Amino acid sequence: MLKLSGTIELPEHNQPGGFDHADIHLARRTLYVAHTCNNALDVIDCAAGKYSHSIPNLTGVAGALVSGERVFTSNRGENTAGIFPVDDENRMVRIPVGERPNGLAFDPGRNLLLAANVGNPDIPNSFTLSVVDAARGEMIHSIPVPGRTRWAIFDPGTNSFYVNIADPAMIVVVKAEAPGRISTTFPIPAAGPHGLDLDAADQHLFCACDAGRLVTVGLPDGRIQSESSLSGTPDVIFFHPGLQRLYVAVGNPGVIDVFDTKTMTHVESVETGKGAHTFALEKAHNTIYAFLPQTHSAAVFVDN
Repeated sequence: MLKLSGTIELPEHNQPGGFDHADIHLARRTLYVAHTCNNALDVIDCAAGKYSHSIPNLTGVAGALVSGERVFTSNRGENTAGIFPVDDENRMVRIPVGERPNGLAFDPGRNLLLAANVGNPDIPNSFTLSVVDAARGEMIHSIPVPGRTRWAIFDPGTNSFYVNIADPAMIVVVKAEAPGRISTTFPIPAAGPHGLDLDAADQHLFCACDAGRLVTVGLPDGRIQSESSLSGTPDVIFFHPGLQRLYVAVGNPGVIDVFDTKTMTHVESVETGKGAHTFALEKAHNTIYAFLPQTHSAAVFVDN
């Protein structure tokens, strides 16, 4: 069961808004969270349980992803993806990508970064995926998609990127060995696919939808395996393979829905705070950091 163990104060908001995607460097126990309204990446020392510092001047930063010894950011306000080594934040490289990048996924074997661009409805053909060669530091493919993108992940088991599309409700699949095109699509039976995560061992995806539904999708065929109800409209989700738990952030009413993934039954809903739609999961310590926009802080929960 999730228990509140503390709170970490973060910098005050410079303008209306809050936080977005976050990720953790496991060995260093360093958490990076997009403080979007501050155009900064906030850095938390998880071992000490406190705020460390911020990385500024990331206009409209929406995403943070850690892979190996690198951190990737999606800078929605400037249409770039950022890459920097964890030991030297000053060596950040910014790579032009598509319109308003958001979700990120990375294939370390091929050194490919995928940025899912939410686009602009007023700009024709701006819903795209950008594929970046991280070694060369340049975008090598731009892939049109049929609607606004949401979360993106990479699965080494199928060597594929999976990206949620809000409308039409689907997951698009890009094979890493053929990264210039969509290889197939999986229709989703609920409106607004949003949060996305992977059970690599059992080879299925968890897809949380705006319609308040949690859908499991089998790989590699896209067969729908189950559907469950959520407490409201979800955002990010994270799967903990060790505990066989799935955690779903629901900003309104402000809870984390917890599911037992062996049976896909709802275990509990834990109050976070209104508007708390994003969090990070530190699997090795069974710890969740839920970001609270109303108090510019992170609530720390431990799953016992």
